[in-house]
Amino acid sequence: MNDMTSKIFSGPVTFLKSAPKLEFLPDPIVPEIAFAGRSNVGKSSLINALVNRKDMARASNTPGRTQELNFFDVGTPPLFRIVDMPGYGYAKAPLKTVQQWRYLINDYLRGRAVLKRVFVLIDSRHGIKEVDHEIMKMLDTAAISYRIVLTKTDKIKASEREAVEVDTMAKLRKHVAAFPDISVTSAEKRGGIDDLRDAVLEAVAS
Repeated sequence: MNDMTSKIFSGPVTFLKSAPKLEFLPDPIVPEIAFAGRSNVGKSSLINALVNRKDMARASNTPGRTQELNFFDVGTPPLFRIVDMPGYGYAKAPLKTVQQWRYLINDYLRGRAVLKRVFVLIDSRHGIKEVDHEIMKMLDTAAISYRIVLTKTDKIKASEREAVEVDTMAKLRKHVAAFPDISVTSAEKRGGIDDLRDAVLEAVAS
């Protein structure tokens, strides 16, 4: 990570708005980088670490609570936006709520020309589940490039982490939109967040 990267992520980052439906989306004037993942995968914590904030993206004690697309401007004027997507796969969520999430995510992915890349978070203790394959298939269909980020790698042994990385790479080969060169990043390992910041800026410039 160079000095410019550090300056960008340590500079102004502000909450712009929440969008429960497509008509509430902000004007598509800058590149957008989205973060998706199962409920309780550590998405809010990762976004906060990415931008050197403690509570910019609010973590909820109730998995499945976030039901909107949350937009954050990075830079003044904004250089790009971070999009915190609704968590998915929470079994206790009402069926109607799950369907609303799916429609919102699917419509956003299909119709957002400024969306540069989606980072899909996977809990390293569990690996890729069927519900993750579903969101990845949606990304494949929408032709949106995405990259896998393994979270909670500090909770498993190094040998287990290596095994889940190998398994993740094997499963990614079934998905045509998966980012081919840098597909797996262990977020908590040394340098993981710095690598992720570089990957975000590379996607913004693509």
